[in-house]
Amino acid sequence: MSKQFEFADFIEEFQVEFTAYNPTGKSGWNRDTMEYEENTIVPAQMVGIILPLSEDELRYAPQGTYSVKDKKLYVLEPLTLQQEIEYKSDRYVIQSFKDYSDYADVYIYYAAWRDKGGSKA
Repeated sequence: MSKQFEFADFIEEFQVEFTAYNPTGKSGWNRDTMEYEENTIVPAQMVGIILPLSEDELRYAPQGTYSVKDKKLYVLEPLTLQQEIEYKSDRYVIQSFKDYSDYADVYIYYAAWRDKGGSKA
């Protein structure tokens, strides 16, 4: 059965590039360098639609108040909560996921803006 709402073409038409920072999930000794390596973060280029939040989204956020700097993302590949992304030199942290997977071929996330020091403004 196909999805009722297909956004892939829409995303491909209006997509922008951003960087997703993915933890490798690997910690341990590197046999080549003989050094201990913590779970490293690997940047990956992704595409999607990144939009400002609407007035209603800013007003009625279930997690509390969003900032006008926060964004909504439409992507074709899944992200994880608390994952960081970078778009136009600004950092964001994935805060919530709207699950429409039964109806659409897109993942929808809210991302909170982070200042350069890593704390939310």
